[in-house]
Amino acid sequence: MSETVLLVGGGGREHAIARALAPDCTLFACASNRNPGIAALAAGFENRSETDPDAIVEYAESIGATLAIIGPESALAAGVADALEEAGVYTFGPQSTEAQIETDKAYQRSFMREHAIPGCPDFETFEDIEAACAYIDEYDGDLAVKPAGLTGGKGVKVIGDQVTPEEAKTYLRESEYDRVVLEERLVGEEFTIQAFVANGEVRTAPAVQDHKRAYEGDEGPNTGGMGSYSDTTTHLPFMTSEDYADAVEIIEATVDALEGYKGVLYGQFMLTAEGPKVIEFNARFGDPEAMNTLPVLETSFLDVLVAAREGDRLPELLFTSQATVCKYAVPEGYPTNPNAGAKIEVDEDAAGDALLFYASVDEREDGLYTTTSRSFAVVGRGEDIATAETISEDALSAAGEGFHIRHDIGTASLVQSRIDHMNELQN
Repeated sequence: MSETVLLVGGGGREHAIARALAPDCTLFACASNRNPGIAALAAGFENRSETDPDAIVEYAESIGATLAIIGPESALAAGVADALEEAGVYTFGPQSTEAQIETDKAYQRSFMREHAIPGCPDFETFEDIEAACAYIDEYDGDLAVKPAGLTGGKGVKVIGDQVTPEEAKTYLRESEYDRVVLEERLVGEEFTIQAFVANGEVRTAPAVQDHKRAYEGDEGPNTGGMGSYSDTTTHLPFMTSEDYADAVEIIEATVDALEGYKGVLYGQFMLTAEGPKVIEFNARFGDPEAMNTLPVLETSFLDVLVAAREGDRLPELLFTSQATVCKYAVPEGYPTNPNAGAKIEVDEDAAGDALLFYASVDEREDGLYTTTSRSFAVVGRGEDIATAETISEDALSAAGEGFHIRHDIGTASLVQSRIDHMNELQN
């Protein structure tokens, strides 16, 4: 039987999902923005808010969806998976209560503590902002200041890196957060591992390193991610295979404790001198990490979804032995003051050997427009990171005018700096 799959979301992550699924199924999609890359792959594309469960269920029923997959965390938090499941559409994505592992950082940390999941840093949660400020004064060391809810990857402030203790307290006092988490600052190198989870089974993808700072050399404010890279092995150049295995064990322990979780569980880790520690969990594919992972997945992604629905063992994941480098083109001024609503042109042919994924753009009758978020990404694949980086860099001529790009992602100098940093910490 041919599967009819509904994809919820219209970003670069969802374009990567669409590209992985479209050859094997009849794909439909809905999102608040019209993504031209997804629309070109789908049999139908509707403008529906990702946080409107009723509208999404109505569309799923109108197309006869036999499967659904949810891209953005906002949809999970809004209960879209719950509503689709109630309507009889199997959804590869957690229910809203399970998605709290991402959507509520206080819950996430308390869950890890309660279930003795390894890799959890010291932390405390606060509803009283003045009590949180007092904790900053009393704590012996630097802290990461995290709003408990979703902030699109931009709400965290790290004392000793981004802000001083006084600036952190000012940030809290001027914010409107009703709950915050203060946790020990983890020092090391960040990496992420995405796991496909269903029926108690866990299948993991190669590690990816994302770069959240807006400017080259890891300067500037945090963003949703300016780009990322993966290697030809499961681990990254600054890691060992044992580090990767230790992180996978943390993911598996978390899945065991969650009981019945299905969808993608994304672990963001800090490789410290003592091994991997958990920065956070996400309840969906990463963006940009999905664009590193799905283009090198040889196993049919649809087979994974069908096995999950049928209660079967998930297929083993096979990946090509290729490195990947993803670089985002974002509107000028992003993330603090992005030039939204600007008409842009993207020359897809100029991407050459790279893959081009549209993200937060809106296709209208008279052309393509920016939004407040990232516009598109290019992904190079190659026999090593350097080759993949060259392919992605050559493709950036597709960006045209009006964009900002971090050209250093995946370069030999930046990768080597990560290796040197870990060597310093471990020695």
